[in-house]
Amino acid sequence: MPELPEVETVVRDLRQTVVGQTITGVHIYWERSIATPTAGEFRAELLGQRIEGASRRGKFIILHLTSGDLLIHLRMTGRLYVAAREGHTDQQHLRVALDLSDSRLLFVDMRKFGRLYRVPDAATVLRSLGVEPLDAEFTPEYLRRVLSRRRSPIKAALLDQRLVAGIGNIYADEALYSARLAPDRPASSLTAGEAEALQRAIQHELERAIQDRGTTFSDYRDGRGRAGEHRRHLHVYGRIGQPCRRCGAPIERMRIAGRGSYHCPCCQK
Repeated sequence: MPELPEVETVVRDLRQTVVGQTITGVHIYWERSIATPTAGEFRAELLGQRIEGASRRGKFIILHLTSGDLLIHLRMTGRLYVAAREGHTDQQHLRVALDLSDSRLLFVDMRKFGRLYRVPDAATVLRSLGVEPLDAEFTPEYLRRVLSRRRSPIKAALLDQRLVAGIGNIYADEALYSARLAPDRPASSLTAGEAEALQRAIQHELERAIQDRGTTFSDYRDGRGRAGEHRRHLHVYGRIGQPCRRCGAPIERMRIAGRGSYHCPCCQK
């Protein structure tokens, strides 16, 4: 958390608010938030750069600059949003702030897991990522092919960013529920029909969450500092003990690859 829908929402907001602005100041309040280069080099290389565009790859936010790229990975509790030049909020957890032509871009991260990368080319950081689940390359055939090589539970395979980029705990659980697949089922056991159902479910769940501007439980906020609205549409994630919206059976939780996995024991046999 945040996952693809949350990151995509932030990127769409940034396109409207920071693209075209110039970085006039760089304030680093916790140096370990900077993954590369050093904090001093990071500051020097960003000053005077113009933000030419904003995009997303997997769970990474990419700001395309006059020269090179700035990548931000929010990890568990990171937030990236625009504020007025006069001040900022969340002073206690503010890790990096960029002064822009007429606003400020704030990186707030309570647990300090998020990272910023200043690189000549974003591909140097992103080369290991798998296909984008909303792109044309993400077909049922692709999904079945990559899963057929995995003996791990299908939930664990969906979280592997080298196979599919951007899916995390929330939307893996929701897609598996929609496709009626148990999260602990071996990934290699899917039939062609099941792979097609899962591919459709993944795209549907991600697109619907983007429409709702992401899911907020506690930390996530969009690029304007607002909470996402998708939580009310979740079928299984975070609903342990509550009735399944299909059959009424209580939602259960198991641990897979160290992660809590929510599912309906009747609909996802």
